[in-house]
Amino acid sequence: MTDFVVGIIGAGVVGLACAARLASAGRSVVLLERNSRPGQETSTRNSGVIHAGLYYPIGSLKATLCVEGRKLLYRRCREQNLGFRQTGKLLVATEPEEEAKVQAIYERGLANGAGELRPLERAEVARLEPRVSAISGVWSPESGIVDVHDLMYSYQKEAGDHGAILVFQTAVEGVERTAHGFELGTRSAGGERATIACRVVVNAAGLYADRMAEKAGLDIDALRYRYHWCKGDYFSLDSRLRGLVQHLVYPAPVHAGLGIHITFDLGGKMTLGPDTEYVSELSYVVDPDKRARFASAARRYLPELKDEQLSADYAGIRPKLQGPKDEFRDFVVEDAAPHGLPGLINLIGIESPGVTASEAIGERVRGLCAAYF
Repeated sequence: MTDFVVGIIGAGVVGLACAARLASAGRSVVLLERNSRPGQETSTRNSGVIHAGLYYPIGSLKATLCVEGRKLLYRRCREQNLGFRQTGKLLVATEPEEEAKVQAIYERGLANGAGELRPLERAEVARLEPRVSAISGVWSPESGIVDVHDLMYSYQKEAGDHGAILVFQTAVEGVERTAHGFELGTRSAGGERATIACRVVVNAAGLYADRMAEKAGLDIDALRYRYHWCKGDYFSLDSRLRGLVQHLVYPAPVHAGLGIHITFDLGGKMTLGPDTEYVSELSYVVDPDKRARFASAARRYLPELKDEQLSADYAGIRPKLQGPKDEFRDFVVEDAAPHGLPGLINLIGIESPGVTASEAIGERVRGLCAAYF
């Protein structure tokens, strides 16, 4: 039995950000992760994009935390010399019926505080990206890319420097409410069991955050917390296409996703994806037969792209609250006190823009935890 003020479940980018903020505030923190390293699931299986805050409904947590987090993220990257690049993003309409959708995103982005946005006509798109074909677009200079591994390490180091204990290869199997907080039942990879007492629990369990809330005693179906896992595949472009575009290029978004877009990492490797496929089981295998469909989707704005220039690369699973037929669902960042479990801080449905919003989420969680100190 070991006592801590805060127990955090999950060492993805958001759990690590929470650990950094809480430890820096002087709280004793233990972070428990079932994998052997941080961010082995959702955090490192995405595009690594720093989002400006264009897409999300005005006043939503996704919009607010994305804008706050983007500013904090750029500051952290500059101050700590993390790998990042403020590339800017081009959102394009390739057909007349998409122009109204892109215009609505432009207006929403302005209202959200996504920075200086500029609508573009066809000729302006061509000047910005000569190899992109579009009838109009929106330019977002605040968008960029980040080395997510660098970012996670910076949070991990900050947490450790302020006394947080990070325990890997240790799964949380039970969450029990006690008179003084919670007891977390844990099991190591070697089968050793332990009980950890803490005043507050931060459920940052990523793909399993809904199940962790259920373990704690919440009715996740009544609360609409049960996940709909959504798989996204990525295809890499032939290395000879490096420099095909100079900025991130996104099509008009689709239901439950932002459309198959082209991004690149800090080394210049270019990637297309992700698509959206709801799944019942976790699998990170990319179906190579999707290549023609990916190429066809990208040719709408990159007409020179050929099927054979794409190779299956990697996949990610998004912990969506939004089902296949559902409308927008926001982040859940809340104390479960109204549901009878005060001090259980649930982070549920943290998908995109979770990397961008990570430090802002950590600060929001620090504020929620403060009521129990």
